[in-house]
Amino acid sequence: MPIHHTVWKVAKSPSRLQEAVLPSEQLLEDMIVASPEILSDQWMIIGRQEDTGVGGRIDLLAIAPDGTLILIELKRGRTPREVVAQAIDYATWLEDLDAQTVGRIYARFSSGHDLATDFQKRFDHMLDETTINQSHQIVIVAASLDASSERIVAYLNKRDIPINVLCFQVFDTGTEQLLSRAWLMDPIETQVAATAVGPTSSKEPWNGEYYVSFGHGMGRSWPDAVKYGFVSAGGGSWYSNTLKLLKTGDRIWVKAPGNGFVGVGRVKGPPEPAPDFKVTMDDGRERPALDVLTSASYHREFREDPDRMEYFVPVDWAQTVPLDKAINEIGLFGNQNTVCAPKTPKWRHTIDRLKEVFPDYGNASGLSPPVS
Repeated sequence: MPIHHTVWKVAKSPSRLQEAVLPSEQLLEDMIVASPEILSDQWMIIGRQEDTGVGGRIDLLAIAPDGTLILIELKRGRTPREVVAQAIDYATWLEDLDAQTVGRIYARFSSGHDLATDFQKRFDHMLDETTINQSHQIVIVAASLDASSERIVAYLNKRDIPINVLCFQVFDTGTEQLLSRAWLMDPIETQVAATAVGPTSSKEPWNGEYYVSFGHGMGRSWPDAVKYGFVSAGGGSWYSNTLKLLKTGDRIWVKAPGNGFVGVGRVKGPPEPAPDFKVTMDDGRERPALDVLTSASYHREFREDPDRMEYFVPVDWAQTVPLDKAINEIGLFGNQNTVCAPKTPKWRHTIDRLKEVFPDYGNASGLSPPVS
């Protein structure tokens, strides 16, 4: 479906703003480098106009908090299907980049800065070089999208090829120009597709069970999660949006990064924003979670910001272990996305192993008791 905005001045006699065009792709590129949140406030620009060695230069390269690389191609005018093909061609170059090459790209872009240092400043956690470019996304930024390109992008996404289009429009107020933008697909779909299968993994059917990363020590507490039955994430939409994948009854296997796998359970309900989420006390009374969970911050500072506040998902635990008993063996699956539905042999191996060390994994219904 074509994306098109119309903008009106607010007044007793409203007037429609005239559509305009940007004078150059260079200006659009400069704007995104200066304000990356035009694309996403969860990405860090790390490269610009890099030679691919396959007959062209990429426009921009970004990195997500989990080390996913994002190839960004800008097109000021209409986007024919050849542009989609070009972006996929460039992705064949992107797929083979290792951590050292990515570091050199960033050094060129940032006039000699160190990627690991700046990554930690930007995302508030260390960059694990082993996770760099385990997956990637393709993003095309264009003024419009023709029907053929839209069909191709939709087809690729159905097959877990993570590609998306951000359509922008420019409006003239008479004294200045305004820019609006909208995604062709929800970015969470592309994020999930990117993490489902890494570049060197063999795809296989998803087994229906979810991996969940629970950031103990990063504003939340695993003992709280065990006692009151929940998983949570926040600090930005990149972290909390994937919680929307979880539905009542889904089985989740939870890993605390830096420790290992710590629990398995069933989802009891949809994600809830921190101000609305309640926990059940020992006497059976319900109280607001932020009044009870005082051992960690749970992003209280963002409780009025729907994009950055903490979100909670209620869980019926089948079996948990304390952090010092976490299962952390070589070869087990790991990912910094809060939730993902892996489609790799490594996930199948991980599930087989975890069912051995969590033999009570089936002892959870995930269904809330009926309301009397």
